[in-house]
Amino acid sequence: MQRKNSRDRQAGRVSPARRINGNGFRARATAGAVSPFARAIGLLARRAHSRSELRRKLRMKGYEVEAVEAAIARLAELGYLDDQAFARELVRRRGALRGPLALSAELAAKGVDRAVVEAAVAEFDPEAQLLSATRLAGRLYARKPQIGHREMLDGVGAKLLRRGFTSTIVRAACRSVLADAAQLPED
Repeated sequence: MQRKNSRDRQAGRVSPARRINGNGFRARATAGAVSPFARAIGLLARRAHSRSELRRKLRMKGYEVEAVEAAIARLAELGYLDDQAFARELVRRRGALRGPLALSAELAAKGVDRAVVEAAVAEFDPEAQLLSATRLAGRLYARKPQIGHREMLDGVGAKLLRRGFTSTIVRAACRSVLADAAQLPED
């Protein structure tokens, strides 16, 4: 809760920007306020957003539903808002550190449609998943002393599973890292 200055407190006034509307959001003052379209452009300038994520942020700022929907429709019409491109880019960018299960969950949390999520994650082919998991497993294995296959699966494998890789990919990545470590000559 924000403080009112003493004059407002004495008069019992609250600024229009501090009033709560029927939906539980702060009401936006009409004079001199930033339009939802301009606010959305500012948010998109920082990073890409899904439609649902942008809608939620604009509603939390107190914009009316009709104005938010109009701004989102205009942004989509101009090509600034595209859930498919957003999902593909997120999978491409975060695929080096996360598996398909974690990526699907993250996209679902951002409000991307299930069909769009499945299409974007399908582009993350098993070879790329194995490569990412093997890189991660190699980094995690390097932190530990020489361990066997069972310990590798229990420690490193569990971490890869938590990052959203499937058990098949995790086992193959752990096997690959152990095989590479066995081939290295010891000093």
